[in-house]
Amino acid sequence: MTRASCNGRPCILGTSDVPDLRNTKAATPGALAWLSCALGVYALVTSVSSAAAAEPRAVVELFTSQGCSSCPPADKVLGDLASDPSVIALSLPIDYWDYLGWKDTLADSRFSARQKAYSHMRGDRAVYTPQAVVNGTANVLGSDRAGIENAAVRTQKADGVMSVPVTVTQSGRQIKVSVAEASGRSGEVWICAVSKQVPITIARGENRGQRITYHNVVRNMLKVADWNGRAGSWTVPLENISRDGVDATAVYVQDGSRDKPGVMLGAAFNSLNAPLN
Repeated sequence: MTRASCNGRPCILGTSDVPDLRNTKAATPGALAWLSCALGVYALVTSVSSAAAAEPRAVVELFTSQGCSSCPPADKVLGDLASDPSVIALSLPIDYWDYLGWKDTLADSRFSARQKAYSHMRGDRAVYTPQAVVNGTANVLGSDRAGIENAAVRTQKADGVMSVPVTVTQSGRQIKVSVAEASGRSGEVWICAVSKQVPITIARGENRGQRITYHNVVRNMLKVADWNGRAGSWTVPLENISRDGVDATAVYVQDGSRDKPGVMLGAAFNSLNAPLN
């Protein structure tokens, strides 16, 4: 139940003592005051809920590998996070374990380079799987759900983190990306082509015989623009990021550059009208 103060008394929405305003005798000044307060509470709750849904609190990037025996629990955690609308959870399979007996079918050398760039910026040389990077700064064991949640809360306190509104919409075969103004900020705008669920049967290596579903797998990445803090909009043709099985896009604005990534300034996620072929 939702509670609020109405003239010093609690207002409890959804209870049996709500006055019936269809009865003109019940439509007293007191009843009208109750209704006004109740509608005010409803509008406030709706506004807060809409804002929370529109503005994600964290971007979680999981660096994982089909050849890593420690990764399946982290892949499951990412799947759980992917169902949270306040989190943009992305799986970025790396390729540096391919020599262990199984070549990762989703791996991309760009993801390995991105993970190493994060390590360089942190100065900790921590490059491993499964590793989660939260909001571009925090390094967490990818299977540690509580650690990821704590990192999301902690990093939000840093200046500018996830403070820039970003929207992404689809119109036919085009994706429109919009970034709000944020004076004094700058960075890069990137779009990711995402497959929301990819089941893989692994025939060799440390995970031999397992069938694992990977969630929100990044299948392609494209730099949209350099961003100087001014409001901007860009259009990206779907063919520029097309890959088989892609059914969503994620857009992020990040401080720094591809080689020197900084904090996440804002992000958005959007399901496509139909999977790409």
